[in-house]
Amino acid sequence: MTNVTGSLGPENFGEAMAKLRDKWGWIVGIGVALLVCGLLALGNMVLATFAVVVFAGWMMIISGVIEIVHGFRMQTWGKFFLEVLVGVLYVVAGVFVLMAPPAAAAVLTLIAGAAFAASGIVRIIMAFQMQSGTPWIWVALSGAVTTLLGALVLAQWPYSGLYVLGLFFGVDLVFAGIGWIGVGLALRSKTV
Repeated sequence: MTNVTGSLGPENFGEAMAKLRDKWGWIVGIGVALLVCGLLALGNMVLATFAVVVFAGWMMIISGVIEIVHGFRMQTWGKFFLEVLVGVLYVVAGVFVLMAPPAAAAVLTLIAGAAFAASGIVRIIMAFQMQSGTPWIWVALSGAVTTLLGALVLAQWPYSGLYVLGLFFGVDLVFAGIGWIGVGLALRSKTV
């Protein structure tokens, strides 16, 4: 029996794992596909960056159209105006992204580099504010690595705009693929 939140109890967890074990091959297959896609992205990071930016541009346009349609369904003038305005801004931004993918990639990379540097600094500050006995060193190390990553991206900017998004996308796909392969193989050997 599940509780109100729908989480799995001990008896349902075993059933769920049994069903997943039957599909271990599919899970490994998904992992291999993600791994191959990640390696292809890493093999041509400029093309991968372009693909990520074009995808983001289309998602902005689609989201904007949805916002505009939603705005026309609003019953009050204030909400109508704001919804349509947000939608139009999304569409316009998406069109600009599609018209100039290299410039969009450079801007997104600048934002990503600044966000990494800032979040790394915040983690370092948090680490030094942690109570003794807590694993503050890991938080500080994480912050230092993230700050360094941001600094590297920013130091290479605007040239890093050509490859950073593709690099991050490729690395993410590689690790996601490895993770799913590990899950699938663990299910096959019933160690999960």
